[in-house]
Parts: sequence; structure tokens; C-alpha cells
Amino acid sequence: MSHAITRSLDGTVVAITGASAGIGAACAYSLVGAGARVAVSARREDRLAKIVSDLGEDKVVPVVGDVRDPGLNDALVKAAVDKWGRLDTMVANAGIGAYGGILDLDDDTLTEMVEINYLGTVWSVRSAVKQFRSQDGGGDIIIVSSVAGFRGGADEAVYAGTKHAQVGLAGSLDRELRAEGTRVTLICPAGTATEFAIGAGRTEGSPDLDAYLRPEDVAHAIRVVLEQPRSVRTTVWQLWSTEQQS
Repeated sequence: MSHAITRSLDGTVVAITGASAGIGAACAYSLVGAGARVAVSARREDRLAKIVSDLGEDKVVPVVGDVRDPGLNDALVKAAVDKWGRLDTMVANAGIGAYGGILDLDDDTLTEMVEINYLGTVWSVRSAVKQFRSQDGGGDIIIVSSVAGFRGGADEAVYAGTKHAQVGLAGSLDRELRAEGTRVTLICPAGTATEFAIGAGRTEGSPDLDAYLRPEDVAHAIRVVLEQPRSVRTTVWQLWSTEQQS
């Protein structure tokens, strides 16, 4: 019986946005565990410093800043290339949630969410593609979206709109970039037990979170996608815990 040949991630270079907690942080630990080197960005310097302390300066380079700034994304890619000579993967993970009816949230909150979730993704992708085109072999773009990108709930219309935007972006990018060797994958988890979910009226340790996906579940999916041989690509992966209703 033949088995699929997986691709080693040893020595590959990955940039991760929104890496200070939740899925982004879990992704950093998982990928370094698989042999990758990671450049991580977020707004909280202390959280990034802990990842460096845990995993080592030879395996992690931190870049502090706001994903809404195109220059931050360029700086993240540059940090990876300066340290390890190339970039193989961009994980566009930064995102925030804000839940409520269409009139329940103030203008600034909604503007921040749209800019982080959508424009932050666009800037991350652009920075990565510029680098991929300057080196051989393409790369991987992983966009962390949500099941809300396919069916939003009644209390998350604007959030779901940003996730639908990521879904549309990724589909078009796949068609644009496939021929040059760049794979584009949407990772779309249901509710995940992170600070992100806690902000929606739940508190840390809440039993509501026990039924949720864990950040490590989503990080594992990202690792599996990247370990596929380069002859295969996954365009969309939706994840639910066994206790969550689809």
C-alpha cells in the first residue's frame, strides 16, 4: 500500500501576523516544532517576547506593529528574509471580532474590525507575493478566515462581511497565483477558545468554551496543509469541533 509523501517543513521560513495569542501563537509553536523558522508580528511586544524566549532567537524573529499598516507587513517579510534568506509561507492570521446587531457597535469599532480583518489580510498578501516573485519556487499563503465567511450569524453581520471578503479574496488569488507556484489556502474555523471568543461575552474558563475548537486544532490544520507535497493544494478547509453545530 502506497502512502502520500509529505513535505518536510524543516528549515522553511514562515511569517505569521496576529501571532501574540490564540491561533497565531499556536501556529508559531506548531510550525517551529515541525522545524520551521518563524517571523511573528503583533501589537503586543511582551507577548512576542515570550514566544522568542520559549522557542529561541535562532528560530523566531519578532516585529511589533499594526497589521493595518502596509509597512508593518513589509517589515515582517524583510525581517524573515534578513535572518533566513527567503520566505516560504505567509500566514495572514490577524483578526478581531465584534458581535452585536447592525446598530449596536460604534463607528470606530466597526472601522477597526474591517481594516484589520480585510485590509490587514490584503497588505500581508501583497508583502508576501512581492517576496515570492523575487525568489524561486513560489510559496504558500494561508488566510485564517472563519466559517462565518460562508454563513454569518444574526449577531455578526459586519464581522461575517469581513470574512466573506477574505473568502472572495482567496478564491481570486488562487486563480491568479497558482501558475507561478503559489498555493492559497483558506482556513475557516468555527468558534475557537481564544481571547477573540472570550471578548464575545464569555470569560476565561467559561464552560461555554469547552465545546469550542482549541487554537492548537487550527494550528494543526495549517501544518497539515503546508506539509502536503507541492503537487497538491487545499483551497478551503472548514473546521468544527464535534460539539459545534454547523
